[in-house]
Amino acid sequence: MSREVKYIGMDVHKEAIVIAVLNSSGQLVMESIVETKASSLLQFIHGLQGELHVTWEEGTWAAWLYDLLQPHVHQVLVCDPRRNAFIKGRQQERQDRCAEAS
Repeated sequence: MSREVKYIGMDVHKEAIVIAVLNSSGQLVMESIVETKASSLLQFIHGLQGELHVTWEEGTWAAWLYDLLQPHVHQVLVCDPRRNAFIKGRQQERQDRCAEAS
């Protein structure tokens, strides 16, 4: 029996966390806003079935959130927003060079 994979992106704030859940095809299957509270987050995560992959950007709440969710999901990925901006900049540079070459 295969387990459906779900990818969960979290935008973490002091009062609430905005959550988007995608299926393995990248289609949005759920959006939710959950208060930044352990019991609320765990209730949300336990309501999902399948192989759960969770990500959010590094910030004030990242370590707490990692410690809370890591035992309950298949994978946790914490992103560095400065690195994301660097990658985006590099991608834009490549696109600009390709456009110039055309």
